[in-house]
Amino acid sequence: MRSFLRLTPFRALSFDLDDTLYNNKPIIAAAEVELLQWLAQHFPATTQYSQDDWRQLKMRVLAAQPQLVHDTSATRRAVLYLGLKILGYQDAIAVKGADDGLSYFYDRRSNFRVSAEVISLLTQLSQRWPIVGITNGNVNEQAIGLGGVMSFVLHPGNGVRMKPFADMFVKAAERLALFPSQLLHVGDHPMTDVAGARRAGCQAIWLNPGFGQVAVKSSGPLLPQLQVSELAQLKQLL
Repeated sequence: MRSFLRLTPFRALSFDLDDTLYNNKPIIAAAEVELLQWLAQHFPATTQYSQDDWRQLKMRVLAAQPQLVHDTSATRRAVLYLGLKILGYQDAIAVKGADDGLSYFYDRRSNFRVSAEVISLLTQLSQRWPIVGITNGNVNEQAIGLGGVMSFVLHPGNGVRMKPFADMFVKAAERLALFPSQLLHVGDHPMTDVAGARRAGCQAIWLNPGFGQVAVKSSGPLLPQLQVSELAQLKQLL
């Protein structure tokens, strides 16, 4: 554990999820492939589209509806709808296909369990402090085993902006009845987690490299209070 700034007393811990409590990259990659296979089965015309084509559609959707950048689920639904419409499917079919496709992807991207070691660590920490999640993603925290160790998990969308905006940090502190400075956030990203937490008035622990990764990230515009290279080092807080 490396110290950059003085850690002041805190009363709760918040955790990023993706790439902090598990390696999200292979999970998302597999879910994207499975979604394409699902689309090909139910909407054969989509075989004309590659993953790159869908990415181009996403850029088109976000250019037209920039507010969706803070809602990954709404963005995916809009991209699926637009793709199906362009391919000639009727509006009602495209609407249902987009909803069903989003549900399928949501299920597949949540088709794993957080490791027993991480759950054990969070359980130990939760015996001393409330534990909450603050994520930019849309994983189902109940499905992956976090429901029993986290008091709640915050996701962006419906007017709540993604990290590094302060919205979810402030909301977490309010729900916990704390000052932001009493919330210690743990995450892998130097901008969304470290800078986001610090700018919101919270304290931060930077997991670097991220979970299951080897590449060390460069620091962002603001330093964390502490840096750890693996989650197990958080036991030193106890």
